[in-house]
Amino acid sequence: MERSDVSLYRVILPVSDIERAASFYADVLLVAGERVSSGRHYFDCGGTILACYDPIADGDELGDGWRHHPKQYLYFAVDDLSATRRRAIDAGAQDVTEVAEFPWGETAFYALDPFGNPVCFVLAATEFRGGRYVG
Repeated sequence: MERSDVSLYRVILPVSDIERAASFYADVLLVAGERVSSGRHYFDCGGTILACYDPIADGDELGDGWRHHPKQYLYFAVDDLSATRRRAIDAGAQDVTEVAEFPWGETAFYALDPFGNPVCFVLAATEFRGGRYVG
């Protein structure tokens, strides 16, 4: 199979308060991001956009709401895991785990953002991208 020229460029993350989401992710990611509509705030994460989306603030119907699986994490690679963990706690993250090394080679911690979305922060250069771990 040939290599694809497809790239992931945006991930939409459901939030119920766009102002709080913008503040939380700005504090944790150390980037202000950009409000692109009344209910969407974009953060450039190394070329992939994290789009915080509050459907009500954007004038959209909530529909059936958002349902994340408890293991449906967004993964962020960071250079300073300890500092990122402190910022996440200070910004209101919940259920923050200790930093740990995992069998697949990553050093990371897990948390829930203020909206209950599962997020994971991984020490840069330890990201598992496939090809070695079979567990």
